[in-house]
Amino acid sequence: MNLARLSVLGASLTLAACGGSGDFGDINGGGGFGGGGSATTTYAITSGNAPAATRASWEAANGSGQFGSAGGQVLSTGNPGAFAKASPASRSVGLITNVLQKIPFGPEVSPCLVDGAVTLSGDIADPLTLTTGDTFSILFEACDDGLGEVIDGTIDMTVREFTGDLLVGTYLLSMDTVATDLQVFTASDTVTSNGDATITEDTTRTPFIESGVSGAAMTVDYNDMSETLSNYVSNQTVDSGLQPLPYTLSAAGTLDSTELDGVIQYSTPVTFAGEGFDYPSSGSMLIEGLDSAARLTAVDNVNVTIEIDVDGDGTYDETLELTWAELLAT
Repeated sequence: MNLARLSVLGASLTLAACGGSGDFGDINGGGGFGGGGSATTTYAITSGNAPAATRASWEAANGSGQFGSAGGQVLSTGNPGAFAKASPASRSVGLITNVLQKIPFGPEVSPCLVDGAVTLSGDIADPLTLTTGDTFSILFEACDDGLGEVIDGTIDMTVREFTGDLLVGTYLLSMDTVATDLQVFTASDTVTSNGDATITEDTTRTPFIESGVSGAAMTVDYNDMSETLSNYVSNQTVDSGLQPLPYTLSAAGTLDSTELDGVIQYSTPVTFAGEGFDYPSSGSMLIEGLDSAARLTAVDNVNVTIEIDVDGDGTYDETLELTWAELLAT
């Protein structure tokens, strides 16, 4: 199998663990405040629980964005949620380059460094490029590479679209993925992912890279907590030709979390933007609950405000001033 193609798939596997389809369209919500959510929201946002609802929404948006992390881990949440923890990227990126040049290829079994194995198989139409309909399946069997995590479960991928030049590294790639009982075990955490995802990566304007993740539903069980993202999308960009790495993140979706014991919706009326590994210095997120809402606004890369509309009348009743670190510690 062509190694250039394998390197593309290896990068995409970082996304496939727990993500869903970005089409790079405008996913930002309207700029209005409040509105009281929709018929699907069941969680009433109050002054007391607004920070927790805001944190959960930010972590879901940021975590799903990292499935399609453009050019590496750009964002730093400080206290990532279950979705951010669910991607077994450390094993995936290097795995595929060991596959033999076969059509169809595999099953190719690769032992992990400490214990367990990974089996890779697939069916491709052309050994020189990716083609719509190419399929790949990765089976992790208690894979332990000595990095403090053990990975188990299955990822299935189907190429939806591919154009560009593999050898040069400029391409547009879209892949449908399904995670089935994909588990990541660490000393303190057990994370299990099930759901569908479509991942899009655009490197045609390298060093400016754009990636998107979206899907119908992805459920992550994290220790004694469970979160389901539905109808979600996250778009991320990074310009690796500039320092310190300017990035953007926009997202929308519905979050059903046992931590909140309810359903909320989130969107980004103003795209988040920042540099390097800092928190965003601008942007806003609207969190809509049952006849209630909250708006997170990045004042700078240290401070945020949360405006709270407890009755859904479209005006805020209270404003909280926090640091990013304080928000993510709630």
